[in-house]
Amino acid sequence: MEMQMETNAALEATVERLAAAADLLEQAMQRLAERQQESEITIGRISATVEAALEDRLKAAEEKMAQLEAEATAHVSGEPAGRRKTLPAGMSTMLAKQGVAVDSLEAGSLDAALNGLSIEQRFAVKSQLLRSGMLA
Repeated sequence: MEMQMETNAALEATVERLAAAADLLEQAMQRLAERQQESEITIGRISATVEAALEDRLKAAEEKMAQLEAEATAHVSGEPAGRRKTLPAGMSTMLAKQGVAVDSLEAGSLDAALNGLSIEQRFAVKSQLLRSGMLA
């Protein structure tokens, strides 16, 4: 009988410890849930900040693209700003030596006139003429 009472007392002590452990686990679960909720709120704020920054950058990029498209359209439709209208003196002299009049350039006559030059020199002459707008 006495042994049964000792066993019952030990069981009661074990049950009390288990109940205390269950309370601690419940409190821990509650704290974890609160932390998770705080983390989700923080992540939501960070996401909103990043999205706002991305939207601002996207808006700035779209404005820049629109500006560049407007400038490109203006350059295509009109005379480009800042484009050189004359040939360098050396280039004019070289063309004159080849018998090419700068005022009236035709692709066929230019190719024939530049025939005596090396490929690099022909390239340089044609690129200068393209930059100056004298050759289309």
